[in-house]
Parts: sequence; structure tokens; C-alpha cells
Amino acid sequence: MAGTMISGSATETGTALPDLDLDAQAVSSPDRPWITIVWNDPINLMSYVTHVFMEVFGYPKSKAERLMMDVHQKGRAVVSNGTRERMELDVNTLHGYGLWATLQQDT
Repeated sequence: MAGTMISGSATETGTALPDLDLDAQAVSSPDRPWITIVWNDPINLMSYVTHVFMEVFGYPKSKAERLMMDVHQKGRAVVSNGTRERMELDVNTLHGYGLWATLQQDT
């Protein structure tokens, strides 16, 4: 039975495919969670950032204020963690509120 081979072989149509080194192409480990980071900016008021953390993540005021102070004093704070897809959603949501946020795989 003819089929498509992956590793440097020809397909049914005779087109050669490159060798795929899946280990070299692995960008991230699926076992490590992703994090959302909020960065300090000169635009948003501290009270507004606290409000956003409470609104978006449902954090109590004390936790939202602590995270806001990390952003203010340390320049950044990790505000959520989980799957890459969820962190992409969190980053996009925070961008909608005008905050500077990024995601990265946790170290």
C-alpha cells in the first residue's frame, strides 16, 4: 500500500520531503506551564491596574494590589499561569484594557 512517508522519502506523487528532526523543532516542553507577565508602563494609574486584575482574574483587592506593586516596583509581575492558549487569551484581554502584557513558558 503506497502512502506518504515523512523522513526524507517520496510521497505518492513523487515529491521529496525534507528530513524532519522533530526533537530539534520542538520549541517548548508541553510539561512546563505558560505564564502571563504584566509590565510596568508610564500610562496606567496604579488604581486602574489593581481594578483590571480584580476584574479580569477575580483576584481579591489585597492580591491585586500586591501584584500591582510588583509591576510598579519590580517592573513586572506574573499574573496568571496555565496552558499556552489560556495565557494567549489572558494577554489579549489585558491588551484590551490597555496594559502591556506578554506570555512565556515558565522556567
